[in-house]
Amino acid sequence: MLGSANFEPEYARNGNAVKFHLARRRGCDRMQPAFTTMSKATPTATPSPRAPTISTEDYLERIGELIERKGYARVVDIAALLEVSQPSVTAMVQRLAEAGYLNYEKYRGLVMTKAGEAVALRIRNRHAALKRFLSLLGLDERTQEADIEGWEHCLSPATLARLVELADFFEANPAVLASFRRASGPS
Repeated sequence: MLGSANFEPEYARNGNAVKFHLARRRGCDRMQPAFTTMSKATPTATPSPRAPTISTEDYLERIGELIERKGYARVVDIAALLEVSQPSVTAMVQRLAEAGYLNYEKYRGLVMTKAGEAVALRIRNRHAALKRFLSLLGLDERTQEADIEGWEHCLSPATLARLVELADFFEANPAVLASFRRASGPS
């Protein structure tokens, strides 16, 4: 499921009201901030393009997968893939369009913008790096996917880079990897 706990305390920042959303993800103890700034002059909120939320990343990742696999993504397909209702997907797709990640026309479909493609690619690369690392450890596919879904939005770029370096090291030193696997026992 997508973020399971959300709350929105308000803080003042530079004379503007700022809502600070915190989303908790299953398997992720770290709370991810997502800022929405509300100008005193403008009553509408505009999402910060700098920090996509966990939900935004999940949706863009899945939309990118559908477009890559089928050539298009429809609300019904996204809902089935994420196991959420179609109205929930429609609401999120509209928010993604407002944030500049998608071009969306009701009953016509959607297309990812350059910003949406960049987020989807970053998450896909992160997913692939984690899969590579967990595969080297000898974990089964099901465990890998469950762990990746729990980790991919929680790890810092520095931690992810270290895991990639460790995977590189194991691949360059198969004897060390084999020794590790023997020492750690069956997975």
